[in-house]
Amino acid sequence: MPIFVDDITFASKSKDALDKFVVDLGKHFKLRDLDETNYLLDVEITRNRKKQKLYLSQHQYIINKLEEFNMSDCKPVGTPMLPGLKLMLEQCPKTSEEINAINNIPYISAVGSLMYLAMMTRLDIAYIMALLARFNHNPDEEHWKAVKHLFRYLKGTLDMKLEYGPDSTIGNEMFVTYSDADHGGDRDSRKSTSGYMVKIGTGAVAWRSKLQPVVTRSAMEAEFIAAEAAGMEICWIQNILKELRYMPTASAKLYMDNQSSMSQPIYIPTEDMPADLLTKALPKPQVEKLQRMMGLVM
Repeated sequence: MPIFVDDITFASKSKDALDKFVVDLGKHFKLRDLDETNYLLDVEITRNRKKQKLYLSQHQYIINKLEEFNMSDCKPVGTPMLPGLKLMLEQCPKTSEEINAINNIPYISAVGSLMYLAMMTRLDIAYIMALLARFNHNPDEEHWKAVKHLFRYLKGTLDMKLEYGPDSTIGNEMFVTYSDADHGGDRDSRKSTSGYMVKIGTGAVAWRSKLQPVVTRSAMEAEFIAAEAAGMEICWIQNILKELRYMPTASAKLYMDNQSSMSQPIYIPTEDMPADLLTKALPKPQVEKLQRMMGLVM
């Protein structure tokens, strides 16, 4: 029974148990039963029961944000961020004239709005959102251009959904995890970015893109730190599945693309690593390939 302020959802294998609980709860609290959950916290939920598919989408949320920031008529682009684009602190305004020129741009509001999107359903923009948020205190025109580029990408992917369903390629695994690191990718601190993603069936259920807390001396060290963060998420996922009485029958699998840092993890090539999109800007063909691996479909 997840609760967010006054929004409550119920899950059970028994519809009769759900109906009885709603009646019992209604004896103590004033409530409104909206029946099957179709929309929750700006996330649209659709189902294809015949194919055992469930979809999460924020189509309307994106439309609202495009209108709010005057980007409704923008021209779509194919990537969340231009490959090779470098955003740095040295680009930030330094003089009072430069600061005043950027003051009227709603940078923080736009980044905050899109951060919610990246956290809920659109993990394909998680890396760029983590990067853009580093400049909230003093953004420059170049940073704002990157925000507008991201809006243009979202305009072209309005109908993208996060799909959940059976996945025959993972066998009997309850979930699989991918981790990746971009060694020394931050131009200001030379710190690396960690990215990980956990999938249940065809869709991602947990993901993160975050700057590492220390400077690493090699790609192997950066991969170790990313794998450690993924390992903590694996433990959390295992615990919550146990609480829901889904007992794992084997150790969870962690996939990495760095052979020098491997022992327990399983190697996969970089081009097949979906967490790569959580650590760097990539060209359109690779973005589209990794979107599918994340469970994002149109």
